Amino acid sequence: MKNSRVKAKLRRNRIIALFIGAAVIFFCVLMAGQIISSNKSNKDQEARRARLEELIEAQEQRAAELDDEEEYIKTREYIEEKAKSIGYVFPDEIIFKRED
Repeated sequence: MKNSRVKAKLRRNRIIALFIGAAVIFFCVLMAGQIISSNKSNKDQEARRARLEELIEAQEQRAAELDDEEEYIKTREYIEEKAKSIGYVFPDEIIFKRED
């Protein structure tokens, strides 16, 4: 009887150890999947961040160009250029037209 109790106890301990081992393996696989998913997400976020930084830099450059253009529009040279393009001339200016 004593031998059968020991065998039953050993069998029960092996089954418990098997379940514990299976649970440990399951959680290890689960954690590995989470780590892989997290790494992929981090790489995607880094790529997105790089693209957004490029867009920010391009927009900052465009804003600087617009500031320069705004300053140019306020100059006398720009006003004269636009006036000449629609046919205005200075009062003392002489215009020569070519006959075809």
